[in-house]
Amino acid sequence: MLKSFRYRLYPTKSQARSLNTQLDECRWLYNHFLEERKEQWEKHKKSIHYHAQATSLPPLKASRPSLDKVHSQVLQNVALRIDLAFQAFFRRVKAGEKPGHPRFRGQGRYDSMTFPQVPSGCELRDGFLRLSKIGAVKVILHRKLEGKPKTCTIRRSSTGKWYACFSCEVNAPKPLRKNNDGAGIDVGLHSFATLSTGERIDNPRFFRMDEKALAKAQRRLSKETKGTPERAKRRKPVARICERIAFRRLDFAHQTAQRLVNQFGFLAVEDLEVNRMVHNRCVAKSIADAAWSLFFTILYFKAASAGRTAVKVNPAYTSQDCSQCGHRQKMPLAERTFRCPCCQAVLDRDHNAALNILRIGLGLQAVGSIPSSRRL
Repeated sequence: MLKSFRYRLYPTKSQARSLNTQLDECRWLYNHFLEERKEQWEKHKKSIHYHAQATSLPPLKASRPSLDKVHSQVLQNVALRIDLAFQAFFRRVKAGEKPGHPRFRGQGRYDSMTFPQVPSGCELRDGFLRLSKIGAVKVILHRKLEGKPKTCTIRRSSTGKWYACFSCEVNAPKPLRKNNDGAGIDVGLHSFATLSTGERIDNPRFFRMDEKALAKAQRRLSKETKGTPERAKRRKPVARICERIAFRRLDFAHQTAQRLVNQFGFLAVEDLEVNRMVHNRCVAKSIADAAWSLFFTILYFKAASAGRTAVKVNPAYTSQDCSQCGHRQKMPLAERTFRCPCCQAVLDRDHNAALNILRIGLGLQAVGSIPSSRRL
């Protein structure tokens, strides 16, 4: 299986300039290949594929010597990115969607380059990352690299930080000790999640914490004229605040998911269509701030790595059914306590839903009818 490792890089000023130059050359090549495909289709109604553009690199280097500053395999990966972008475009067209055509990249809008065959052009050794035509860049190895590195992507963040992202082929991880405990997880906005055990996980609301600071920085940014150095300077505080929010949210999702995987052997969660839910403008900001999709993705990956079972269940009527007797009744969102008129059960709304989610998940596991898309 593949596992990713991300490390922070600390290039010198000259190395940072060289990295920025290489990214700009990759951006130029990306736009060149995109223009080439566009003209070929408009004039001759023919498509250009990856192989034709990859083999055109040697004569292209002769006409633009600055491309020699970039490793040859990185340039080939640019052609691959264009090919993948068009494959995704045509796939969506055939599916009846309305996708946007691949677009040209403006100044500062190309932020990563990939070495597809590590250690060719990119080698991690003695606390330094040795990059082709850059030199030895200092790297912080906060955890040991595992397995065999396959690819390495050098990425520049919106705040100007540099990262190296390795994709490594590792052996299947050892599963955790067998655990028969199970839990249903009902996510929400008042509480981030409520477990079938009755435990509540508070919603941290990271965006709401920094919303005023972000609004202030964005107001200052909007006052500057586009394309001026002053606007570029005002853009950095906005990027730093957004980055801080994203880091906090990701750290919370990782820690919460890991704790649940360590505590329970079976996890059942709602199969929510978050993309549709955010169309409700009344709660869209709060749903995006909660980042349920991010949490679910991390939870499924950690559960699979630890030998646990994580199941998606249909969330229909989980808040309206009584977890004790099965009686169904309407439950407006404003009503936070479930009171069953049949068995006289009184439960918190989210706790009742979590119990129903666990029951449905265990039922799917018992009959062995968990769809592949709902089981990790």
